[in-house]
Amino acid sequence: MRFILHYPETTGYDGDMLDVGALHDVAIAAERSGFDGLSLSEHPVPGARWLASGGHQTLDPFVALGYVAGVTERLRLITYLAVLPYRNPFLLAKAAATLDKLSGGRAIIGLGSGYQKSEFHALGVDFDERNALFDEAMDVLPLHWSGQPFSYQGRYFSARDVIARPRPVQNPIPIWIGGNSKLSRRRVAARAQGWIPMTGGAELSTSARTPELGTLDQLAAKMAEVRSAAQDADRSEHIDLVYSYPDASIATPAVDADRHREAFAALAKAGVDWIVVSCRTREPGAIFDFISEFGATYLTAPES
Repeated sequence: MRFILHYPETTGYDGDMLDVGALHDVAIAAERSGFDGLSLSEHPVPGARWLASGGHQTLDPFVALGYVAGVTERLRLITYLAVLPYRNPFLLAKAAATLDKLSGGRAIIGLGSGYQKSEFHALGVDFDERNALFDEAMDVLPLHWSGQPFSYQGRYFSARDVIARPRPVQNPIPIWIGGNSKLSRRRVAARAQGWIPMTGGAELSTSARTPELGTLDQLAAKMAEVRSAAQDADRSEHIDLVYSYPDASIATPAVDADRHREAFAALAKAGVDWIVVSCRTREPGAIFDFISEFGATYLTAPES
């Protein structure tokens, strides 16, 4: 089992996202404590009502993770999630390849189709076309990362005899696709390296326009179907299951540790490979106590 630290997201207008701790200090602490990855999400221009009613502030994930790459050596650098239809896929591919190249092959690109209509409108992207845009962009990414000349003609994007260099270090850069729908799972089985189901219950699923995830047994069954469908498509690579741990009490990691260990073991049995945890704090410095305590309780820090 591997663990990802999601940088705590400040909700609402009050305060600044980085008040809880400087990003480079948080990343260094996470790496030293044994975390395997650090993740950041994306909302470039969210609705004001959404932010005021519990939505969260964000950084640009590619810029911020490039900064993290420069102060760490081992952490995987994860967009959780970047909204694929928001971006021209050639520009997204270049950003991802740059992050992977400069970090020595540590990028993982978590992608979602998006759900905020006001954000789509502000960015000049048709909300109703988001799934078609997503699928066309998924065609483009591996062509861009191949480092070979290519042409592409789609409904939204086209290119004629182009090439992108340098190549990313990884071939391919791992893509994790988020969402609980059958469409999301079909996409994972066909051409991604991981699935990020959305946890958090019915209210969050409704706001994010995705079906509720269901029980742990249902999660295991869905993941088994994804991996079986990938094998049927002659894909032999392992497909990761990434799970955001929803129990807010993990913010005090050493309290009730046996219960959390049992929960982690149950997730592993269900096929989960990565668990995402965070400390939902607004207190400056509390994130460092969380990182240290979580590492000491659940992780074996790598040798320095």
